[in-house]
Amino acid sequence: MLTRKQYQLLTVIDQHLRSTGFSPSFEEMKEALGLKSKSGVHRLISALEERGFLRRRHHRARALEVLRLPEDIAAASGPGHDAASVSPAAAGVASPSGLSPPASFAPNVIRGDFSARLQGVRAASAASAVQLPLYGRIAAGLPIEALRDHGTLIEVPVALLGNGEHYALEVAGDSMIDAGILDGDTAIIRRGEGAENGQIVVALIDESEVTLKRLRQRGNSIALEPANARHETRIFPAERVRLQGRLVALLRRYA
Repeated sequence: MLTRKQYQLLTVIDQHLRSTGFSPSFEEMKEALGLKSKSGVHRLISALEERGFLRRRHHRARALEVLRLPEDIAAASGPGHDAASVSPAAAGVASPSGLSPPASFAPNVIRGDFSARLQGVRAASAASAVQLPLYGRIAAGLPIEALRDHGTLIEVPVALLGNGEHYALEVAGDSMIDAGILDGDTAIIRRGEGAENGQIVVALIDESEVTLKRLRQRGNSIALEPANARHETRIFPAERVRLQGRLVALLRRYA
């Protein structure tokens, strides 16, 4: 079942796609539906994805695709009806010129095809997640060379990320266990060469070894500190260490 707002948004997106070739912006959708914030648009789009009406092409701006329209839109004009002929006003939303919509709106809800429910679970999840490259295993015990596998991607919730470029590494070893980082965890790293003392970083040693440790820097020396008493802190001249990023989140899978 689609709510009135879902129905309206689907019609607005379809009309905009057919008239311009690209989907409306979130600001345009918010104004067309009379919503107070863009978060409401996000929720509606996720609901339409879950029900199999929309598909979002990730990592592309204005990349919504209408997969199908409610049957009552086509039935309203009989066989051969083109969805492009449905105007925003007919769906009860504001037109681009700002004219007020008609007061009446026939369907409160419409019946959708829930055969796509299982596919929709993935679509709804993808709406709030991004794909990051998983480069390989990084030692939280002894340093090892990072395995860069550009063909492997992992989905990460957007809420865990901030600004900047990110990538993922799988943790191997137990040297950071007291910091809550376990063998097999997936470390989400914000790429960059700067970090503050006390932050957990990915450090490249002598351009060949990579490790996940807590950064301690004093003068021209860098200490890579474990979070396990059974492992020793390693100290290097600053020129032998290059930071590859800092830890911003962890993902853990339970059997």
